[in-house]
Amino acid sequence: MDDGGHAVLYRMVLPDHVCPFGVRARDLLQERGYTIDDRVLSSRVEVDDAKTRFGVATTPVVFIGDRQIGGADALERYLADR
Repeated sequence: MDDGGHAVLYRMVLPDHVCPFGVRARDLLQERGYTIDDRVLSSRVEVDDAKTRFGVATTPVVFIGDRQIGGADALERYLADR
């Protein structure tokens, strides 16, 4: 891995809903051997704050190194190029 092998994942896990895209992103990272700092967003306020902070419309948000990759689809494309 030329990107350090460490990822930060912000994903939604609410009491009544676990975001399937966040689970998919986590699984993709695990399959590739990344160490994951899994930052669970457990309230709507935390989700909205993360979306504002990172300038995105949806979660999850994945960072590898200092680079903001995006969500699960963007992560899949990023990993396909490696």
